[in-house]
Amino acid sequence: MTTSASVPTGSESAIRAGDTVTDRLVEANARYADAFADPGMDARPVLHVAVVACMDARLDLHAALGLELGDCHTIRNAGGVVTDDVIRSLTISQRKLGTRSVVLIHHTGCGLESLTEDFRNELEAEVGQRPAWAVESFRDVDQDVRQSMQRVRTSPFVPHTDDVRGFVFDVKTGLLREVDPAS
Repeated sequence: MTTSASVPTGSESAIRAGDTVTDRLVEANARYADAFADPGMDARPVLHVAVVACMDARLDLHAALGLELGDCHTIRNAGGVVTDDVIRSLTISQRKLGTRSVVLIHHTGCGLESLTEDFRNELEAEVGQRPAWAVESFRDVDQDVRQSMQRVRTSPFVPHTDDVRGFVFDVKTGLLREVDPAS
């Protein structure tokens, strides 16, 4: 994973010597701001939907779902799993910003399929402190989508649970496959 380290290869080759990825992003923002016009939007999503998905860089959610700026709330984390923080975001999204639907998107070839909770032990050994959070790794992507749907549907904080659907995005074809919550 690259953050602010200098990256001289591939699509990052446009970075000048000594610049970092963060420098490139800040420069891109300046160009963006030059042409920016306030769209006059409210923070409430036009489509009243929140999308919870994996942070994987291969998922271009707006393009894959035909969404425009302002259409949805997007909540992303490693694996797209429903954690306490996702429940927090969904609760605010629904109770204060008007969303009513929740779309959960996991994907094929997820990195969490190759991790185990032993990762926490490795971190503890390295840094001397055990993380308070669970890795939330999984072996069966469909079952993890079902678990995430169940976590949303049973949360006492999320009031609108009649339209919670889960999908697996195929990173090779770009297609979504819906997961039956009852299987």
